[in-house]
Amino acid sequence: MVHVMIHLRFLSGPDVDRLAITNAEVIAAVEAVVEAHGRGLTVFEPRVHLVPDNGGAGHFNVLRGHVSPLNLSGIKVVGDFVPNYQRGLPSELGLLTAYDPSTGVPLAIMDATWITEVRTGAMTAVGAKHLARSDARILGHVGARGTAFSNVTMLDTLFPLEEIRVTSRRPESREAFAARLREVTSTPVRAVATADEAFDQADILVEASRLDEPTPLLRTASVRPGAFVVPYGTVSAVELDLLDVMDKVVVDDWRESRSGRFGALRAHVDTGRLSEQTLHAQIGEIVSGAKPGREHPDERILFWHRGLSILDVALAHLILTRAEAADAGTMLRYR
Repeated sequence: MVHVMIHLRFLSGPDVDRLAITNAEVIAAVEAVVEAHGRGLTVFEPRVHLVPDNGGAGHFNVLRGHVSPLNLSGIKVVGDFVPNYQRGLPSELGLLTAYDPSTGVPLAIMDATWITEVRTGAMTAVGAKHLARSDARILGHVGARGTAFSNVTMLDTLFPLEEIRVTSRRPESREAFAARLREVTSTPVRAVATADEAFDQADILVEASRLDEPTPLLRTASVRPGAFVVPYGTVSAVELDLLDVMDKVVVDDWRESRSGRFGALRAHVDTGRLSEQTLHAQIGEIVSGAKPGREHPDERILFWHRGLSILDVALAHLILTRAEAADAGTMLRYR
């Protein structure tokens, strides 16, 4: 038997940061893989959760996916530990392993914390590109940690926003978030005390809260004609009648929407309010042209994305390709 020496590339958080991948590159990679999903060129399993006996401090999400056009498979493990800010740690820390799908050879191990942050924001942006009004002026955003920065900054690049309103549970958190946003955008940013203030008359409503138990923050009455709504907190922050006012409900993947214990519309799926019959489309069907997106200015459209593993794989491919060209990271002997 011939023994082939195998090395893999380790990419730390700083290694990934130094690659200086732009928001536009991230959005393009995510939109391309969403289109591939719509054309049936991806393979993945719904995420699974590992909930340790840790007194409710947090849990792990395990995501597995393959993208045929990129010839790459990957597995990401990401923690969701909300109290981490008390220790000076991110609430979400991720690690991704990438594999050659034709041999099973591991190609890379990388810090996937940045991937988790930006791919969620990019999915919000891709959804908005196809489902929000092109003349959206006011963005209301609830939540200030994790993916919030990418949500807001990516949406800001796509729309002629005149005001960005942000809020979160802790005053110091929302003020710091607003200050961080003001450093990178000329769009006026206002930190407000409540979700109702953030969402009042907003054209784009994003609910990315980190709740301990279900609490209605995104109220049905806040959704005006023409609004684009994105609720994706792990624990539901919407009212049960929210879907009653929606003209279209779009998800990233229906099978993923039905899986797991968590998600903003978990109760809507469990009670039959959201089903395969009431669903308008998966976002891949819209991006690939199989189904229409926004058709009228006054449509109220909701987009629920739970986070697909294929997005992680697409961005891992972008990182790995860039790292190979720059000879970035550390080569480790595997066997």
